[in-house]
Amino acid sequence: MAESKKYEIQVSTQVAFVEEQSDVNNDHYVFAYTITLVNTGTVAAQLISRHWIIADAEGKSQEVKGLGVVGEQPLLKPGEKFEYTSGTSIATPVGTMQGSYQMVAEDGTKFEAPVAKFALSMPRVLH
Repeated sequence: MAESKKYEIQVSTQVAFVEEQSDVNNDHYVFAYTITLVNTGTVAAQLISRHWIIADAEGKSQEVKGLGVVGEQPLLKPGEKFEYTSGTSIATPVGTMQGSYQMVAEDGTKFEAPVAKFALSMPRVLH
């Protein structure tokens, strides 16, 4: 089996605008995002840390790094999935997030699970 398939985590994202926590008049837009990680590789791997780059429509970005996600460092066996929901806020109705998860396989190999750029968008702003 190819080495790249040994260490592979599939990441999918869903985003929702959180109107009740946002304050549009004061440029405070809150978004909830749900991340699903699936170990599509052949060895168990543990999520150790995360790295996010969150940007608003004016080009202002914030970088977030930290251990685990929502207080957990899940161990995913091949075929297992882990899903969590968290949130972020930006100063514009539209923005983006992208990043990666730093993983450690059970054999000690460190690798990254990239998260492709995804949109943060208040409803009815983007068509």
